[in-house]
Amino acid sequence: MERTGPTVRFSGLLAAATAAVLAVGALVATAPAAGAADVDLARNGGFESGLDGWSCTAASGAVVSTPVHGGTKALKATPAGSDNAKCSQTITVKPNSSYTLSAWVQGSYVYLGATGTGTTDVSTWTQSSGAWKQLTTTFRTGPSTTSVSVYTHGWYGTPAHYVDDLTLVGPGGDPVVIPAVPAGLKTTAITSSSVALSWNAVSGASGYNVYRGGTKVATATGPSATVTGLTPSTAYSFQVAATNAAGESAKSAAITATTTAGGGGGDTKLPARALVGYLHSSFANGSGYTRMADVPDSWDVVNLAFGEPTSVTSGDIRFSLCPVAECPNVESEAEFKAAIKAKQAAGKKVLISIGGQNGQVQLASTAARDAFVTSVSKIIDTYGLDGLDIDFEGHSLSLNTGDTDFRSPTSPVIVNLISAVKSLKAKYGSDFVLTMAPETFFVQLGYQFYGSGPWGGQDPRAGAYLPVIHALRDDLTLLHVQDYNSGPIMGLDNQYHTMGGADFHIAMTDMLLAGFPVAGNTSRVFPGLRPDQVAIGLPASTQAGNGHTTPAEVNKALNCLIKKTDCGSYQTHGTWSDLRGLMTWSINWDRFNNWEFSRNFDAYFGN
Repeated sequence: MERTGPTVRFSGLLAAATAAVLAVGALVATAPAAGAADVDLARNGGFESGLDGWSCTAASGAVVSTPVHGGTKALKATPAGSDNAKCSQTITVKPNSSYTLSAWVQGSYVYLGATGTGTTDVSTWTQSSGAWKQLTTTFRTGPSTTSVSVYTHGWYGTPAHYVDDLTLVGPGGDPVVIPAVPAGLKTTAITSSSVALSWNAVSGASGYNVYRGGTKVATATGPSATVTGLTPSTAYSFQVAATNAAGESAKSAAITATTTAGGGGGDTKLPARALVGYLHSSFANGSGYTRMADVPDSWDVVNLAFGEPTSVTSGDIRFSLCPVAECPNVESEAEFKAAIKAKQAAGKKVLISIGGQNGQVQLASTAARDAFVTSVSKIIDTYGLDGLDIDFEGHSLSLNTGDTDFRSPTSPVIVNLISAVKSLKAKYGSDFVLTMAPETFFVQLGYQFYGSGPWGGQDPRAGAYLPVIHALRDDLTLLHVQDYNSGPIMGLDNQYHTMGGADFHIAMTDMLLAGFPVAGNTSRVFPGLRPDQVAIGLPASTQAGNGHTTPAEVNKALNCLIKKTDCGSYQTHGTWSDLRGLMTWSINWDRFNNWEFSRNFDAYFGN
């Protein structure tokens, strides 16, 4: 959230391309001679049949007739935004065998590699703008490897590159047969909205389909998956089938799992539809100061902006009312406290929001963690507040290199924040209201990128809120991601969505409710939240932030998510009739804009 006017703060994902790519792989290697029985196993490696046999990210891949290296066609792939234009193909191979992967490429930073080898996955790269150059690498398959994935891709922010005459030379694999039925299906974790499953790996399987009540609801590359978007206290039946190039096995024996009741975060007596707003209580800006007593009854949750640390790493959070010199109409402390009590008597919740654009908070030590708990408790007790809003932005949260699993984080700033919030929840009990307002960079971007990534070149903040949300999901009252000040984000349809219209809010919210594999890893799925835990975050006016959405477009987003109408091109993964409501930055900016945002909310929900 911003103290000042709108600025674009969507961070760059990656370090400078040159430094990143030098860490990735070796330069071109000389290919060994192929054995007498070796054959080229790549399908349509010259792209003469278009993209037949190939899978390319987003809309990055196309076949062109010039330039070409051989034949009449070649692949043209164009990186866009945070998509590196990857095209891949799965190929059947023999275990314990040597293979040579080669391709002719042209462009700035073009990569060639293989994964799933069962030994050491390989990659190589080159720069060859304006001229064709051959990339070659070799690998040996593991003792049980029957298929590998070969791929090419470019680099972020670079122009289109070209690939032609790709070959994988080595002994042909045995004919693929349909895999056996998976055994050992069991549950490994159950929440109010998700069930995590695991089963025994099946030899020869390249993937698995998960069924709920006979309907396929998830796919996985390994022997585990999490089914999300479930209803609390409900019994579900699950089965799993193994797949490969030959087809799908029969379904496993069914198991039944019952989701838990709604988590502690749902016991805070919010209305079924809630309007959340931030109140500039400690500072003024172009919107003017609004006294607590003057906040209209439309607002169900009022977040006091902001509590800020004495230093970035101290954990010592302070809050005070706006100085008279800055806010001439500011109320007295006594009047402020009395107004809070009046709001609470009317059924409203008043929280302290920690962070904001200027309030960087890094709980890098246990001392900072403990200071956070002590100082936040003091603010809550001093003003008689109902709970805490976490609005960590900028560099407050990031993931250390090697911290790759959101389910078991190791980075101190993440671990200590989770611990601190759990301590506050334990201290204040089930009525404690916990909300979070991350930016899309820290949440939905995790669908593509998580932390510094496999090569260490990504922004370590990418997806960094996910372990916090996941660890606190049963204590979480509301998550209202800021659908503004954001760059384009890829949705579950693998298309990029841009802020400012209904489509962006539909796609971003659907991701939170349906869940998604983190960094594309289908064995690490972020489970969806309950609809009553989610509100949509928007700016109240064009002055409040980039990505303002008109009331008509806001209503389209609500129609799609709640009623599954007005969805446009994006199809949601459920009808989220219990969606909690809307959040805005801010109450002050809404007042500045003649209360357009809150009046539209009241009109839509009949308040």
